[in-house]
Amino acid sequence: MSKHTKAYLALIFICIVWGTTYLAIRLGVQHFPAFLFAAIRQLVSGIIILAIGLFMSRKVDLSIGNIRHQAFVGFLLITLGNGLVTWGEKYVPSGVAALICSLMPIIAVMVNLIGAKKERVNGMIVAGMITGFAGVGLIFKDDVSEITNTEYLLGIFATLIATSSWAAGSVFNKKRISLINPVFNAGLQVIFGGFFLLAFSPIIDSYDYMDFWHPEVIWSLFYLVVFGSVAAYTAYMFALKELPVGIVTLYAYVNPLVAVLLGYLVLSEPLTWITALAFVSIVGGVYLVNYGYRKQHQKDKLKDFGNNAMSALPNSNTK
Repeated sequence: MSKHTKAYLALIFICIVWGTTYLAIRLGVQHFPAFLFAAIRQLVSGIIILAIGLFMSRKVDLSIGNIRHQAFVGFLLITLGNGLVTWGEKYVPSGVAALICSLMPIIAVMVNLIGAKKERVNGMIVAGMITGFAGVGLIFKDDVSEITNTEYLLGIFATLIATSSWAAGSVFNKKRISLINPVFNAGLQVIFGGFFLLAFSPIIDSYDYMDFWHPEVIWSLFYLVVFGSVAAYTAYMFALKELPVGIVTLYAYVNPLVAVLLGYLVLSEPLTWITALAFVSIVGGVYLVNYGYRKQHQKDKLKDFGNNAMSALPNSNTK
């Protein structure tokens, strides 16, 4: 089997597994405090990823600057990003959480536009943003009976904050990337994020119910660590190496569909035509934003190339 074929199989694996993690989280937090659940998952996963990084290369960047950077990114991606999604799934269906999280590429573009003066929008990007957020509005319409439910609203809000934090962390992480052992650096992010989750757990979690030995907790943790974190991350890195980025990011369109269908089949979460319309709206918005963003960057590159070419021409006033 060629590496190209293996890369496509890895991509299929990512599309399925990362779509199932929402269901696994939903099952686990019904019997265990959310932040503590996420902390255990991330700390164990982080140790394994660190070990993989060291196995691949003993060369690591332990400078203060790099450690500080990985800790902050871990706080944004893992503590807030994963932690708040895990907490939010105590109160909202796994499919709804997945649909909201699929807005991440749109929010990442918004963060980029705010933080980078050179970034510009076009009609396609604006249309995509409106379409994507309209999908969230449809989710509220589908669950209109839950609008008066404070816990449901908190779950939605927490998931939106988590998605925004993940987007911000992803953008920030690109500003300072250490090329020395990126797998080890990813492990540092997960470890730091897990420690922060553990620190916040006594403040946020309620320990009134905590059945660690419940089968759904054990199997959910096992699945999330082995498949959701370690195996899927390894497959993602391999797919990125062998396939174009544009193809690999297709997982973002498949994950919410997998999550919605599993929530319906396993947990009997409601699946209506409005849910389907919300899915189409959000995924369509993500596609429009990504397409518009690529077009804008191609336009900017052509403009920069033209400006550089003009500046290279000899000045007609010089002799």
